[in-house]
Amino acid sequence: MQPQTTRISCCISNTDPTIPLGLEVWLDGSLIFDQPSISDPIQFVHTMSDDDKDHEIRWVLKNKTTEHTTIDQHGNIVKDARLVIQDVKFDDFELKHVFIEKSSYHHDFNGTAGSVEEKFYGEMGCNGSVSLKFITPIYLWLLENL
Repeated sequence: MQPQTTRISCCISNTDPTIPLGLEVWLDGSLIFDQPSISDPIQFVHTMSDDDKDHEIRWVLKNKTTEHTTIDQHGNIVKDARLVIQDVKFDDFELKHVFIEKSSYHHDFNGTAGSVEEKFYGEMGCNGSVSLKFITPIYLWLLENL
């Protein structure tokens, strides 16, 4: 009998391709993807075992500096480089609102404030990580959450 697998996929893009924002993807504490600079949109795909376990996937924004954000004299952000994570799927099932509801964004405002955990809405604007916890077999988790 062949082991069951689950394919995780998503599209990742940079709102300002001239800014060298990097991305790492971690699964259960192991680095599975490392891109020092994303300019063109990329399609991330990873296949994992569909075993009976708890899992965590983390998308980590890196290499952002304060120079990558333009702020006007009133303190308003007028230009900013961000990574956008969209079309997150397990196998062919798009998570859509479940991804937003179940994810958390951990960052420290690029070192200008203390660490915070916030709701994630699809865009990463600060160095930090977006975390999604799930269980396998994935179809059971999908049935409970979709």
